[in-house]
Amino acid sequence: MQTTIDPQSSARTIAASPTVAIVGATGAVGVELLACLEARKFPVGGIRLLASARSAGKTMSFKGHQVAIEELTENSFEGVDVALFSAGASISRKFAPAAIKAGAVVVDNSSAFRMDPDVPLVVPEVNPAAMAAHQGIVANPNCVAAIATVALAPLHNAHPIRRIQMATYQAASGAGAAAMEELRESTAANLRGEDYAHKVLPHPYAFNLFSHNADVDMESGYNGEEQKVVAETRRLLDAADLPIGITCVRVPVLRAHAMAISVEFDQVVTPEEAVRLLSGAPGLKLVDDRARNHFPMPSEASGQDDVLVGRIRTDLGDPSGKTLALFVAGDQLLKGAALNAVQIAEQLLPR
Repeated sequence: MQTTIDPQSSARTIAASPTVAIVGATGAVGVELLACLEARKFPVGGIRLLASARSAGKTMSFKGHQVAIEELTENSFEGVDVALFSAGASISRKFAPAAIKAGAVVVDNSSAFRMDPDVPLVVPEVNPAAMAAHQGIVANPNCVAAIATVALAPLHNAHPIRRIQMATYQAASGAGAAAMEELRESTAANLRGEDYAHKVLPHPYAFNLFSHNADVDMESGYNGEEQKVVAETRRLLDAADLPIGITCVRVPVLRAHAMAISVEFDQVVTPEEAVRLLSGAPGLKLVDDRARNHFPMPSEASGQDDVLVGRIRTDLGDPSGKTLALFVAGDQLLKGAALNAVQIAEQLLPR
């Protein structure tokens, strides 16, 4: 779906101390957006917290002060410089045009505009130059695509990737606060020997894993999450025809996604060279201790800005030696969502 955007908005600059609105402030990502703005000392000149009518009047803490939540309407964006959206695609489609019309630049965390050719899809460590073409909206990628490409881009920039095979292990945080609570409650019930009626996710979650809960395309057999990751990874790496195979799995982890990735290059790339390329890359932390069998884990990625990468080795499934295997873990609520959005907003600040 394409959106109609004022062509003059591409020339917009924002104030050095901008007024920031968070749409979906009470959700799991909204809470993290607020925390990221504070932790990264973003120069907020004013803050507007927007949510549904049922949350209006409640307060949230920001920089030691209580800020009242306002009901989201089309008139909510007067005086706003940057609007960080994290309330779902339908809300973004409805209210992002109003924010742009009012003069704000929108950073959208939903799927609404990610494949719109007029809207840049951005991970600042991967393709920051794409932001120069924004016309009022910058799209935040799917969490898996964002986390994976932070690790893939340094390799791809040095040696073009010819094929990717991925399996993801996605935490409850990717399905929102309600799914995280369902995992807590169902695990506690299971340990007590009690039955638990799951409501948020389609299958029992405690001590279980299952195919990602996005709808499955009956013709291809791939679910919506897998299709998004393929399309967005290609766009972020500027590799429109890159073959990508993927299986997305929901696992009983509260927070932080992990993924096993096999990457085929156009030539032999040794694990030693990959380690060198990844060690100096922005947004990455190398966790690759073979002696202690210590590699990226969701428990260590949770709460971290950096994406963890390790388990780097030659893929024995490719006798040519042109394929590497690696393991990645990243905080879905941070680099996979809120942190990436705030980093995009930082790129919008005057230099």
